Amino acid sequence: MSSVDEGAHSSLRPSEAELEDMSPEQLATLAAELDDVVVVRNAKRFPIPGTRAEKRTERAVAKWFLLSAFAALVFLIAYLFWPYQYKAPEQPGHLAYSLYTPIIGVSFGLTLLALGAGMVAYVKKFFPDEVAVQQRHDGPSDDLSRRTLVAQLASAGQDTGIGRRSLIKRSLGLAGGIFGLGVGVVALGGMIHNPWKGGAKAALWVTPWAPANGETVYLRRDLGISSEEVIKNNVEVRVRPEDLDAASIETVFPFRLSDMKDPEAMTASLHASDTPVMLIRLRPGTVVTQRKGQEDFHYGDFYAYSKVCTHLGCPTSLFEAQTNRILCPCHQSQFLATEYAKPIFGPATRALPQLPITVDNEGYFIATADFDEAVGPGFWERRS
Repeated sequence: MSSVDEGAHSSLRPSEAELEDMSPEQLATLAAELDDVVVVRNAKRFPIPGTRAEKRTERAVAKWFLLSAFAALVFLIAYLFWPYQYKAPEQPGHLAYSLYTPIIGVSFGLTLLALGAGMVAYVKKFFPDEVAVQQRHDGPSDDLSRRTLVAQLASAGQDTGIGRRSLIKRSLGLAGGIFGLGVGVVALGGMIHNPWKGGAKAALWVTPWAPANGETVYLRRDLGISSEEVIKNNVEVRVRPEDLDAASIETVFPFRLSDMKDPEAMTASLHASDTPVMLIRLRPGTVVTQRKGQEDFHYGDFYAYSKVCTHLGCPTSLFEAQTNRILCPCHQSQFLATEYAKPIFGPATRALPQLPITVDNEGYFIATADFDEAVGPGFWERRS
């Protein structure tokens, strides 16, 4: 900026007393002068207030905000009340479950889209048709410029007539209010359920592998058929040692004989996030390092580890038989099956929990107890 420009700007600067006495309109005018703004054209969209054309335009803009409010309401209701728990394709309620994510996504997206479209439409339809030329200057704005800018923005809002457009204000407030409520519910939704309710029996400490009512917990396979079909045809789902070849792996789930009378319980054990377990049979003679306190958790060459990665909960579904490594395909964490599934590569920092197993008198694998540590990713209150 030249010395001439600096002199001109200094002559425009009022004193503190003069600044306090200025009206918002005078502050807005001063802001334009300080910013070297020359308004070439400034024509109001509707010079005569209250015309039919203005009312039609106002209703058209308000429709976007009302659509946003409606979509936000759908999002809020779906998030709170729509059935989200998994239902298999052959189960009643599968259609409602399969629509949960699309409804949540579409309604949330439509809320933002309609809200943005309404704001754009309001600016295009009601802001004055203005052409202004401004000289650019380097460096940050001073306190006076920032103060006058607020007045300039307020003046621009007044020029659009927002103060007398109650329909737009109410519809925008409705959309913003419901959307804000929805965002708040999503942010606080995870805090409503208390994961520690139940103390030592809380959901984070106990899995469906825990014995209950003295009933034996078997290791079962998923045959890919419905629980109703398993029960109707009395299909054997329990796993025996001879079912696995050396250097092989099978995913198993908890099973109780009482489940043969309750298809929902049988299905629930397959869908619970903390139940999948890798049953691994090592080659005979493989040297294994046992974890302290877990020396009797295995049965011969058979070892059972949680399939839930201790990094971010992905399924550690790959087993490399040559190196005895368990791999998580999500973030490439690797665990050594011959050393209590401790992590040896990748972001995971804790070993996979080991399930204590043995074989009963009939030759079926059973779990002798639940995991002795929490399954899945880390959290502050973990004891391991």
